[in-house]
Amino acid sequence: MPKVRLAGTVRGEKDPNREIRARLLYSLFSKGWDIYNSNGDQRISLSNIERKIIESDAFVFTPGATLEDLFKAVSVFVGYQTLDVNLSGKPTVLLNSDGSWNALFALLAHLNGLGTVKQNHRDYLLCAESPEAVLELLETSRRVGIPDVGREKIGTNTVESFETPLPADHQGSVCVFCSASIEDPAYLSDGYDFGKLLAENHLGCVSGAGNSGIMGEVVRGSVDAGGWTGGSNVPHIIELEGLPVGLSSFWLKPDIYTRMEIMIERSDAFVIFPGGSGTVQEMIALMIFKHQGHPTMTGKPVIVFDRKDAQGKSFWTPLIQLLSTWCYDGEFIVVEELHDIIPTIQKLIHTPQTTTV
Repeated sequence: MPKVRLAGTVRGEKDPNREIRARLLYSLFSKGWDIYNSNGDQRISLSNIERKIIESDAFVFTPGATLEDLFKAVSVFVGYQTLDVNLSGKPTVLLNSDGSWNALFALLAHLNGLGTVKQNHRDYLLCAESPEAVLELLETSRRVGIPDVGREKIGTNTVESFETPLPADHQGSVCVFCSASIEDPAYLSDGYDFGKLLAENHLGCVSGAGNSGIMGEVVRGSVDAGGWTGGSNVPHIIELEGLPVGLSSFWLKPDIYTRMEIMIERSDAFVIFPGGSGTVQEMIALMIFKHQGHPTMTGKPVIVFDRKDAQGKSFWTPLIQLLSTWCYDGEFIVVEELHDIIPTIQKLIHTPQTTTV
């Protein structure tokens, strides 16, 4: 029997979504699906999420979306975009009867309009308004398959991990989560300039080690200015994007989740530059870790670069609005000017971060 992984949590007997979840369970069972996480009590971590994906044949997200649910749904979408073979032919349906997924849909549509998400998310994160519609979408999608994302491999991965010690004047490492697909020269110039600023201020640059978009430019800027650069990537994404030249340290990982994990561990601060769904995924992961009191996030500031374009349109406003539902004041700092990022980092780095409810 095919196995569907059910996301979402049952919040006691008075949970308003309990009844619709029961209808969904009945519909899935009656149509021959085996169900993982039917009680909504299984936890997913960065170290086990890829294994959960491998074990499943389809994914269904329930109403009452939480921050962790958003992370898992965006992660599946990123997996489709990056041609994760473990997601091949596996459909994803979001039951949105309460509208709790609307903010995520609006954010992904915003990024699609800006060009950092090339695909229409609704072709991959299928939206249903009833349990019966979930079954129909699952069956149709399994029959016709997952739409092609329009990407091709440019090479093969032959690189292994390597390590270079941090320089003696090292003041900390800053992880830059950003787009590997943006082609706008203004955004690329910002990435290059920021990489240079990191190096000039004796701050290491940690990235996803992609060779294209802002990601590649940040590394190039740091390397050209003599900075220390570390990065992590996975074989199937390296085959799509290549690796930048000049990395000081590189950590090869088997999947995007353990890649994210080591980037968090090896960094002292985080900057959310303009990006796509992968950057959204990474930002949500940082917030989840903060909420969990994860030791790898202790004293590490998160800065969102809410850059305005030539028309005055802010890049990350929909993400900031989405996170306002779950995050407390002070869990991340919003900066609108490139030249303000480094001073903000220097002020906050290694300082215990406080939040107000």
